[in-house]
Amino acid sequence: MFPSLTDTLPTDWSYLSEGGATIVFSYKGPSNPSFNGTVLRLRKRVLGSEDEDHHSEIDFTIDFQKEIIERLIPRAHLPRLVPVVVGEDAGTWLEALAAACEPHRPAERRRTDHIDVKSSNAVLATDLVGGQIIAVEIKPKWGFLPSPTFLSDATRSIKTRTCRFCMHSHLKAQQGDVVALGYCSLDLFSGDESRVKNALSSLWDAWMNSDGAMNNLKVFVHGKKIGPVEQSCILDLLDDATDPKEALISALLPILTATPVLRTLAHLQRTLDALDIEGLAALWDRAPVGPDPTMSEWTDFIATYLAAPSLPPADSAHLRHHALAYLLSATLKDCSVIVRVPDGTVAVIDLDAKHIDRLRKWARLDAEIVRAYAAVPERKVCVDALRV
Repeated sequence: MFPSLTDTLPTDWSYLSEGGATIVFSYKGPSNPSFNGTVLRLRKRVLGSEDEDHHSEIDFTIDFQKEIIERLIPRAHLPRLVPVVVGEDAGTWLEALAAACEPHRPAERRRTDHIDVKSSNAVLATDLVGGQIIAVEIKPKWGFLPSPTFLSDATRSIKTRTCRFCMHSHLKAQQGDVVALGYCSLDLFSGDESRVKNALSSLWDAWMNSDGAMNNLKVFVHGKKIGPVEQSCILDLLDDATDPKEALISALLPILTATPVLRTLAHLQRTLDALDIEGLAALWDRAPVGPDPTMSEWTDFIATYLAAPSLPPADSAHLRHHALAYLLSATLKDCSVIVRVPDGTVAVIDLDAKHIDRLRKWARLDAEIVRAYAAVPERKVCVDALRV
């Protein structure tokens, strides 16, 4: 029997954070073995969109982590996910929670979406930011430069020289978006102390300059997300420290250079995205890519991949395999890593499966990113330290 949210009060849940698809609350109510030490992940709905029942999607999220992700990333580095039903009078309960959290949500989020108050179930996950600790959430993004093999003559010299994150940041800056321009994701993945330090410093500076709006770095202290104006509270948990930035980087650096998590993510991203979106697009021009994979198809794929990580030939007969590989790589490129200080633990979150209908959108975006960066006279050189 799954726990029911209506066994708690909406006021027992405190707004924590949100991403593009879900909104997260931490449990602050009276002691309850079903909810202690958990966060609640609820689906959001775009304003004005049709009502959707996310029941099967939530079940799929939990199964996807158990059957697929846990075969790639050790369970010790993953949150525990548990399904939870909303319970009787679910709409009223969710509406009360939605009304209470609205003042705490970023303005840009309030303009585009809200809690799906028609949801009948949700996900409970391990609370990785709660307690008397500092928790830093980093969205590392892409950890490799692509192989030149399947790139076009027009893009090869650009994509193999400058990483995807740096190129995309250039385009976003042109469009007026908040970006971490000084941050290179390959620095964070490098394992080199000076480069990882530079990555963390760049993320901190972007966090400061954007007043916390930049989404590649979030900082939580005592279970509460803080903004730059509150940075001094970091010092409460770090002995003999006087500068929040230097103290936090000094605490994070040995953890991030020692953990196997970043190296694992980069390896998986690279081996699953062997063709680049360009090579994959060349295949789907010759054959249909098909619908979203079923869980059975995912489990067959992961068994094949783990038995022989090198992908099959780049031909239309193997299009489906390459499409699933790219989708899984995309999940790993879009995840976040939570580092707890002083615990020293590292966990990976936001590992939901991607929908296959996004492939063509990604191909168009890739072309737009490279076109914009091709106009840069002095292009950045990014170093892929993990390239074999």
